[in-house]
Amino acid sequence: MTFLPLTPPGQTPLRVMTIAGSDSGGGAGIQADMRTFALLGLHGLVAVTAVTVQNSVGVKGFHEIPLDVVAGQIEAVASDIGLQAAKTGMLASSEIIETIADTWVAQGLHGSVPLVVDPVCASMHGDPLLHPSALNALRDKLFPLATLVTPNLDEVRLLVDIDVVDEESQRAAARALHALGPQWALVKGGHLRSSSHSPDLLFDGTDFHAFDSTRIDTVHDHGAGDTLAAAIACALAHGYPVPDAVAFGKHWVTECLRAAYPLGHGHGPVSALFRLTT
Repeated sequence: MTFLPLTPPGQTPLRVMTIAGSDSGGGAGIQADMRTFALLGLHGLVAVTAVTVQNSVGVKGFHEIPLDVVAGQIEAVASDIGLQAAKTGMLASSEIIETIADTWVAQGLHGSVPLVVDPVCASMHGDPLLHPSALNALRDKLFPLATLVTPNLDEVRLLVDIDVVDEESQRAAARALHALGPQWALVKGGHLRSSSHSPDLLFDGTDFHAFDSTRIDTVHDHGAGDTLAAAIACALAHGYPVPDAVAFGKHWVTECLRAAYPLGHGHGPVSALFRLTT
């Protein structure tokens, strides 16, 4: 695959922020995001929203970060270091979502910094990572600020009550998601287990863009959604148009799935470390 251009040593690279939860097992969350940022040559910035207690088997619990600390992290970075793109992950509660949305606008980032919203609602094991009451905050407060939203099929069902089973229902889901206010909606097909392919569909309110890849046969796919959104954010920071950024992210996460490794007694993580040997 073709990688993003690297900044020469000693020069300041582009900056991209993850606004998400910490994964103590290191497979997903800000840990996965930071691996992708670093291995694509960007400087990673962090606003931690929650600290999870988890491993390869599941999420045992999580602790939400105080609202003033969540807002303060974004403000501190935006006012000093600056950023060229951002992505969100686990946001835990409606209060945290509203705080992020308000801070994003107050810092003048809306309209100037691309924002990828990965609406994380549950872990891959089904453990809840978002209070049910927060779904409305996602739809009403954060989606209208998003350049792109990237739900998987389980999240699509929660957000717009559409069960994606084929291309027609995937298109309907993309239209319903776009109607909530983001500039672009990406309906990921990785959870469409009946298919030997992983079909993703991007919609801007007018045109559809299809992205397909052969399904990688592995149970080690922890952090795939985070990694995809992080790679897309990196490409947007470089100025890629959204369809090209999604195409790049799709290639990146496919290679990360191909390089995934076992870890612990459950699902291992997708691996951006393949980049070190390429």
